[in-house]
Amino acid sequence: MAKVKGLVCRECGKEYPVEPIHVCEYCFGPLEVVYDYEEIKKRVSREKIEEGPKSLWRYIDLLPVEEPSVGLSAGFTPLKKAENLGKLLGLENLYIKDDSVNHPTLSFKDRVVSVALSKAKEFGFDTVACASTGNLANSVAAHAAQAGFNCFVFIPANLESQKIFGSLVFKPTVVAVEGNYDDVNRLCSEIANELNWAFVNINIRPFYAEGSKTLAFEVAEQLGWRAPDAVVAPAASGSLITKIWKGFKELHRVGLIDSVKTRVYGAQALGCSPIAQAWKEGRDFIKPVKPQTIAKSIAIGNPADGIYALQTTRESGGTWETATDEEIIEGIKLLAETEGIFTETAGGTTIAVLKKLAEAGYFSPKDVVVVYITGNGYKTMEVLEGHLHESIKIKPTLKDFKEKILVRTS
Repeated sequence: MAKVKGLVCRECGKEYPVEPIHVCEYCFGPLEVVYDYEEIKKRVSREKIEEGPKSLWRYIDLLPVEEPSVGLSAGFTPLKKAENLGKLLGLENLYIKDDSVNHPTLSFKDRVVSVALSKAKEFGFDTVACASTGNLANSVAAHAAQAGFNCFVFIPANLESQKIFGSLVFKPTVVAVEGNYDDVNRLCSEIANELNWAFVNINIRPFYAEGSKTLAFEVAEQLGWRAPDAVVAPAASGSLITKIWKGFKELHRVGLIDSVKTRVYGAQALGCSPIAQAWKEGRDFIKPVKPQTIAKSIAIGNPADGIYALQTTRESGGTWETATDEEIIEGIKLLAETEGIFTETAGGTTIAVLKKLAEAGYFSPKDVVVVYITGNGYKTMEVLEGHLHESIKIKPTLKDFKEKILVRTS
């Protein structure tokens, strides 16, 4: 594949061929896909992209796949101007990138899984697997069913029931591990060394992670081929933020946008915020933590890309902020009440952090600010129990309606 040169270690720079590997054999650093941008320049253009499919595959020239075969309808989700929330926060150009309606499983994970499983097919695997906090398991199970893979998903046993059902319905083998995500991930790493399976976030990880770049590609195109002034995104492993940043820079490198002056802001739940804590303490290394938060979809205590996420915010001029569980719930409600978008706890974290950043003066009123909503609230409804107004029960009579409803609302 002329557009892809190979893999390279992000630490020591050792080069590797395009194979299902993810760790450098010399320094144990993570591997990343390297592209031939001069070759890509010859084939890519705004017009070609705009004439492409209404999915993430319109950006095939910037992805490490020869021919997409899985997840053909994922991506190209709405970029909504958030007039009501923007007015509340004093932001005239606030936008919501809404992956809560992504296809088929209502989270941004449909992007990375589409790329990962398409690559797994190219490598000739017949079994796919993942370690997941929920959304990834849903997406891998759904895409595996469509593509005819054998499928195993590994999750923490205490995951939200909606997310467990959201995997089981596709009939994979769901393995509920007694422990948190980091325990699940360690087990999967051991299994990946023993079996010839395509673990999307282990041995296929360099290719899988590239799918997140499409969140930058789409935003730039939807803004009229320009990068925003600022973005706010949630962080679990830290990979999403690094790839959004990489995506904007790639668009500039191949001549699709004029410049990149985007400040990248990271959002974490206070109960699992190893990257944000490192930032606040001025460290360039991550201290693992034990997750204690309702935001289970971003509860990774030992984030694999944490140091690179720190580098991203440092390079872009952004910062990190956290939200308590109470603030996360208020963030979910705020987005729903102002913009009619129901997000899960990761999105609640992001909205809560956006509010803090706006109130602290990190944005000017004219800044074009994009907030990434990465998952759907119908997957984590139980966190809102006891935090919403209850329905009003009435008898099926006009008299009861007037006495109990109209009196309250008049």
